[in-house]
Amino acid sequence: MTGALHVRGIEIPAAELGWRFSRSSGPGGQSVNTADSRAELTFDLAGSPSLPPHLRDRAVARLAHRLVDGRLTIAASEYRSQHRNREAARARLVELLTDALAPPGPSRRPTKPSRGSRERRLAGKKHRSQVKAMRRKPLD
Repeated sequence: MTGALHVRGIEIPAAELGWRFSRSSGPGGQSVNTADSRAELTFDLAGSPSLPPHLRDRAVARLAHRLVDGRLTIAASEYRSQHRNREAARARLVELLTDALAPPGPSRRPTKPSRGSRERRLAGKKHRSQVKAMRRKPLD
């Protein structure tokens, strides 16, 4: 648990992960106000030396909406124990980075609409205009 993260064959050392703990607002009974069970995991994505530059750029571009000063922060407070919240935060970080580092999908091959689909579209438009024309008052 305290070791390095493995994402798509890349190892991110534990030294690059920052942890912060605070009181959780979730379940906990009488111990809810005394235990710092909420875990916040911070990873400096933009400045990480573990990621190759092209993968780092891809991940920064895909996760730009979640970054603050190039850092990715994940909070976990769904469990009562700090240990389980730490594991949940690590799992969420691995999942996020796995998706962000994935290679882009194949580009779409541009295609033209078929003749039949064009004719069906125009026939539908013509039918619709006739329906609307029937609702109008006749011209005398």
